Amino acid sequence: MTRRSGHFPVQLCMAVATGAVTPAGAHGFGARYDLPVPLWLFVTGAAAAVIISFVLMALFVRGGFRLSAHPRINLMQWRAGRAIAHPLVLASLRAGALLLFMLVVIAGFCGNQSPVKNIAPLMVWAVWWVGMAYMSALVGDLWALLNPLNTAYRWAESICARLRHGAVLSRRLPYPHALGVWPAVILFFAFAWAELNWENSDLPANVATMVLVYCAITWSGMFIFGRKTWLDHGETFALIFSVLARFAPIEACVCRAQRKCDLRPYGVGLLVNKPVHVSMMALVILMLATVTFDGFSETAVWANIAGIVSEYLSAQASAPAPDYIRTIVYTLGLAAIALIFLSIYLACAWMMLGAAGSDHRSNGERYDTVQIASLFVFTLVPIAIAYHLAHYLSFLLMAIQYLIPLTSDPLGLGWDLFDTARYIIKIGVVDARTVWYVSVTAIVIGHIAAVCLAHAMALRLFKDNQAALRSQYPMLALMVAYTMVSLWIIAQPIVNSRAG
Repeated sequence: MTRRSGHFPVQLCMAVATGAVTPAGAHGFGARYDLPVPLWLFVTGAAAAVIISFVLMALFVRGGFRLSAHPRINLMQWRAGRAIAHPLVLASLRAGALLLFMLVVIAGFCGNQSPVKNIAPLMVWAVWWVGMAYMSALVGDLWALLNPLNTAYRWAESICARLRHGAVLSRRLPYPHALGVWPAVILFFAFAWAELNWENSDLPANVATMVLVYCAITWSGMFIFGRKTWLDHGETFALIFSVLARFAPIEACVCRAQRKCDLRPYGVGLLVNKPVHVSMMALVILMLATVTFDGFSETAVWANIAGIVSEYLSAQASAPAPDYIRTIVYTLGLAAIALIFLSIYLACAWMMLGAAGSDHRSNGERYDTVQIASLFVFTLVPIAIAYHLAHYLSFLLMAIQYLIPLTSDPLGLGWDLFDTARYIIKIGVVDARTVWYVSVTAIVIGHIAAVCLAHAMALRLFKDNQAALRSQYPMLALMVAYTMVSLWIIAQPIVNSRAG
């Protein structure tokens, strides 16, 4: 578990132990698991699985790869699909999401300020951030439909147009192309910093304040540049969830101009026709770096590094403040790992060009290192999804249980609206053994998917099969190394030292 995602469940378990919620056995949560074989066998076995997948792709997948070659099933051809996409159904879902959003803000400011007795921290950190990421990656871009910030501003636009005879609630200034999605990158770094580094990030009032600050930034961007423009460039979570949803099997568009809902194979949405903006590449790399740092910050290696840096900074300060020093160390660590990830990935892209030789051409175009990196960056998304699943699964399953009593008492005021306030929490619903095997499976499958997608991109991009194959050697090395590092990080909280 992470510092934030671990700190919050620990508080929940303490609440169980102290009687804040109906008691249940806590022995299963946070338990260690003795691996049946040494950790190095798991790590090398996972790396071997990734290598074998590469060999199979090299042997059996040849020739150019067309993005339009994959099958699609139009779900709107059936009555059930059309019923779900009916305007009244969609409007009801949006209204429900907006009401839930308002409940979170009200609970944060007006409810009990204990994180385990208030629905706001649970909804934001677990159900929304973790759960919506899973839904986006495994089902489709649900956030594009439910986004309450978008809904509120869209309704405000409609009201303004009615009251002021077609007036537009936006200045609609031209958005600078060079700016790309850099606003979203900056905002996501700030969000990750708050998630990993802010000690009071789970206090309900702080959660509600964070939500309102982000609302102010989002609605200001929509007012200045237009709602759709800001959603495409500055609304961090619209971009994050849309990137994850490129992996999903459902591709939907429910805007006024077009209503479609297609079923497609997993992962094909991550194959692109042209390089994405360098800021989008930075956003994807930051996604990988933050979730990796989240796990790495719980290891003994990071504890030693943080201790050394803290001692140095304390020695330089005339009146050292432990909390202030710790904040600096974690901020530097998050920024450093993001820069390290970006540097390694760019170096890998440079080696891909070198390995392909003079054959890195497609339709007469010649790409440089940054363009190659921008073409292949979406193939790393399955790794981010896998690590997100491995890292947060137990946290989400625990949090969902606590949501049951909180539905009856969302503000922590002693209510029992739906007779669930004394629901018995099963702390050991998922044991360490299950978490470990789910984590191993997710990480291996995620890296194999990344290898397959990268190979498909290379076949389309490079001049011939041999050039495409050579270009993937550096990417394979990167995938194998990241597989091994990821499993090592995931293993640290649960692997007994005798097994490692």
